Amino acid sequence: MAAYILRRLMLVIPTLFGIMVVNFTLVQFVPGGPVEQIIAQMQGSGDVFEGFAGGGGDAGGASAIDANDSYAGRQGLPPELIVELQEQFGLDKPPLERFGLMLWNYARFDFGESYFRKIDVTDLVLEKMPVSISLGLWSTLIAYLISIPMGIRKALRDGSRFDTWTSGVIIAAYAIPSFLFAIMLLVLFAGGSYWQLFPLRGLTSDNFESLSLMGKAADYAWHIALPVIASTIGAFATLTLLTKNSFLDEIKKQYVITARAKGLGERQVLYGHVFRNAMLIVIAGFPAVFIGIFFSGSLIIETIFSLDGLGRLGFEAAVARDYPVIFGTLFIFGLMSLVVGILSDIMYVLVDPRIDFEKREG
Repeated sequence: MAAYILRRLMLVIPTLFGIMVVNFTLVQFVPGGPVEQIIAQMQGSGDVFEGFAGGGGDAGGASAIDANDSYAGRQGLPPELIVELQEQFGLDKPPLERFGLMLWNYARFDFGESYFRKIDVTDLVLEKMPVSISLGLWSTLIAYLISIPMGIRKALRDGSRFDTWTSGVIIAAYAIPSFLFAIMLLVLFAGGSYWQLFPLRGLTSDNFESLSLMGKAADYAWHIALPVIASTIGAFATLTLLTKNSFLDEIKKQYVITARAKGLGERQVLYGHVFRNAMLIVIAGFPAVFIGIFFSGSLIIETIFSLDGLGRLGFEAAVARDYPVIFGTLFIFGLMSLVVGILSDIMYVLVDPRIDFEKREG
């Protein structure tokens, strides 16, 4: 197992390198950039895309002279100002030089400073991370608490009316996009058109600091209820079917037939033998499920519910072309995903020592 983990750790570096190469290359072809963002604000348009017309801009890696002529010709701004802006953002260097400098800094975990917030990217990520982690963690825990009992019951009543109608509900829930379900929750329960039962945005109330400990817990739960429900819907369906199928596989095995033949009660067979073995794959997959909810749901859910987390930070950075934040968050997300993948494999071995990844690779 140690050799397997070592090989996985050695693959982290080339994988991260590939992620950064692909994303950096794609950004070079995306119209707009931080310089055009500043120009748009100086011209009063307020958005880079309102004043944008053709050309690749600084994100396309154009030379300083071409960019200066283009910016000055369209906006009537002096070339000296454009040069100063490009030097300020480090865009006066060739793309390969910028990419090499970025890799050298990232190797030392130096992600630079946000172009527009003047805050270190690391501090910015650490500031926003608790919101995203709390959303992902609660969503994962609730998904497990609902999915495991329901999956067990579906397995025990396989083919029954209960199994049929719950499967229909699960498939429908899985098919509903999370953003559409989130909007529906807002319309129905956050004062959109029907009931004002939950707050429309934010994670806490304005008077949060003045509340008691119990009041803070209740206020937090009140605010996070709808975002958690919206982000749980997809994972809930997957985990329920995974639990059901895992139990069905175990119930049909020979050791279960032998246990019943020895006179053990059905409850003792189920929870004394089947449950332990059937739950191996479900429990070991906890890190992967958490990271899946953390990544896939954070962007849409945090934006819709105005939660100040990593997903919303990434969205705002992409709109503003805040390259240090974009690449820094991509690097951190990629690293977390790779590490969690290794942790998932370790979890499998811990819950079931019979698993040997080295033999499987061979």
